[in-house]
Amino acid sequence: MVTSNSQNTQKKLSIQVSLNGLSFCILDESSKSVVFSKTLNFEKQLDPIKLLSKIELEYENESRLNQPVDDVKVIFSNALFTLVPEELFSEEQASSFLKFNAKILKTDFVAFDKLSEGIVNVYIPYANITNYFFDKYGEFEYQHSMSVLIETFLQQEQGTAKAFLHCQPNHFELVIIEKGKLLFANSFEYETSEDFLYYLLFTAEQLGLDPEEFELVLCGNISKDAEAYKLAWNYIKNISFAGPLHSFTFDTSKEQNEQAGFLLLNSF
Repeated sequence: MVTSNSQNTQKKLSIQVSLNGLSFCILDESSKSVVFSKTLNFEKQLDPIKLLSKIELEYENESRLNQPVDDVKVIFSNALFTLVPEELFSEEQASSFLKFNAKILKTDFVAFDKLSEGIVNVYIPYANITNYFFDKYGEFEYQHSMSVLIETFLQQEQGTAKAFLHCQPNHFELVIIEKGKLLFANSFEYETSEDFLYYLLFTAEQLGLDPEEFELVLCGNISKDAEAYKLAWNYIKNISFAGPLHSFTFDTSKEQNEQAGFLLLNSF
């Protein structure tokens, strides 16, 4: 198990892993304070082997990552997932649910998160990354990014259809909920602001959502200065930014943590 650093404090480390970047966040549970946060965005998408090298290098160079922690959670952010109704899910057949959405190798390990509302998220974590963290920390928890987002947004008060868009460099996750029920959840890669808008409006059209009526809530790595936001604002009437969904304080830049660290802050 992960070693405790003190009898009076409890520190939790949450790590977001994607082929486009890494994020680290350490929460002091006793004071509800974020004591360390760091995000790295890569110039180009890496493969899992090069990604592991980046993680190893970060642990070598960032001393604050080597402080004792009590709990570790790794969040895998990738498109290698699919949502399955729990009544149809079989752990023995987990890989069969993924084969229509992703190319699966015989060496791939398939994991799953059981969510509320009778949903199972089946996904592929990067085996070399899980092995690295197991060697480093022993037992730890891991989860898919879409699982964190769905559970977070389902907890929000819901009425009419509301679309939650979590933006990251070159891709975004879109979760649409109506009256407390999940209508849609998927991730999209994009290169231009026009791509961003196309996927958003196409999804709304397929679900019969009127851009004049449904609410779009933005979070993650996006601001009012972003071209994608400015373009979407021309077509969607109700756009807002998600406020803090936690009660943590910050020892570092609060603005940076609230935006780029949205996923990790809601994983604790």
